[in-house]
Amino acid sequence: MKKVRANAAEALDGVLRDGMLIAAGGFGLCGIPENCIAAIRESGVKDLTVASNNCGVDGFGLGVLLESRQIAKMISSYVGENAEFMRQYLSGELQLEFNPQGTLAERLRAGGCGIPGFYTKTGVGTVIAEGKEHKDFDGETYILERGIRADLAIVKAWKGDAQGNLVFRKTARNFNPLCAMSGKVTVAEVEELVEPGALDPDLIHTPGIFVQHIFKGSHEKRIEQRTVRAA
Repeated sequence: MKKVRANAAEALDGVLRDGMLIAAGGFGLCGIPENCIAAIRESGVKDLTVASNNCGVDGFGLGVLLESRQIAKMISSYVGENAEFMRQYLSGELQLEFNPQGTLAERLRAGGCGIPGFYTKTGVGTVIAEGKEHKDFDGETYILERGIRADLAIVKAWKGDAQGNLVFRKTARNFNPLCAMSGKVTVAEVEELVEPGALDPDLIHTPGIFVQHIFKGSHEKRIEQRTVRAA
């Protein structure tokens, strides 16, 4: 199966549709699939549900899809750093499904492993638990959380090969491997695309079996919060 594509638009061709669920890797602006996000905006698809730790910032990352009104619902654990996110949510323009960060990570992993749901103590006794099944185990109350199986996953890796094997660099790994697992179709953009066999098998974070399309992207790597000491 040929997986290498020329760019994001080619990788997403025939995959995008209105109303789909997209899992997007990244944490803040670290390790985000910038090229895929730009291609989604250009495509004009709308009514999207996006599962991602956060929604970028105003004017960059997933934030551009908020500005273009292409996202109808976010499944997130953090909504800071984005004034438009806050404005749309408070005005009722955007649906929001809050998740504790670890719960969101496990929902993505579970979806990728074929696990439809799992029980966790996190969120018991809070608004997170409202409307969810409660069950007691060994005298403790747990709530049922559903695994996330996304129609499309978009991720960004440091290196990848033509078979779709991926290596992430340091903290840019974050949610990317979990999102890659959760997608029915996964598109990966990489900084460096190498030939099969060039990656040390012991250092591969995401096996190529999870990836359907891969391309070499160009990345700005914007810093979300720049903090420097006085001169």
